Amino acid sequence: MSENIKYVIKYNLDGERRFDFAVLSSTAPQQVEEALRKLHGEDFSKITDIKVSKAL
Repeated sequence: MSENIKYVIKYNLDGERRFDFAVLSSTAPQQVEEALRKLHGEDFSKITDIKVSKAL
């Protein structure tokens, strides 16, 4: 059983710097991308420069 941890995901969306929080079991790129796809749908293709760190 994996532990879920709250992370902050920092990224650029269409040139604009943004951040969101997500509860993930790891920082694997597939999990991070899935979380961002849920938030942004079709706009996911405009996301660049993704960085993930633990939320305080």
